[in-house]
Amino acid sequence: MRTPCRERAMEHPDLEYVGFWRRFAASLIDTVLLLPIVYALAVMVYGPGYFLDTRLIKGGADFIISWVLPAVLVIWLWVIWSGQTPGKRVIGARIVDAETGGPVSTKQAIIRYLGYYVSMLGLFIGFFWVGFDPKKQGWHDHMAGTVVVRKKASSTVTFAKG
Repeated sequence: MRTPCRERAMEHPDLEYVGFWRRFAASLIDTVLLLPIVYALAVMVYGPGYFLDTRLIKGGADFIISWVLPAVLVIWLWVIWSGQTPGKRVIGARIVDAETGGPVSTKQAIIRYLGYYVSMLGLFIGFFWVGFDPKKQGWHDHMAGTVVVRKKASSTVTFAKG
């Protein structure tokens, strides 16, 4: 009887998992870049009174502008633009498949994005999970089978004297 062949894990000594604070910084950058677009479109469609309306969704256009557009944009960037949003590019990180290290599929990207809502439950515990997980995966990463990686710093600091 043949024993099943086990695949060997491939180590990448030039990569490291990206932790909570770097990922938080990338999210802030992405939010700062996306907010003016959403704001401008919402005001163009609904006028300046848009922000006085307390309803979560003010209409069909609001749903598209505030919910669908950001989702489509982020998923598109993850799948098409090397697994990076502008924020992740700034910090030198990218999202990859947790098993292969290859690009994420459209299915993984959609699951990961929807997983953000799950990660928000219980005071964002699914995001804070990144700080405690051995592979720095949030709940959304676990759901989608993804990890966030970056190249390790390869330069060594040397001083002439001392």
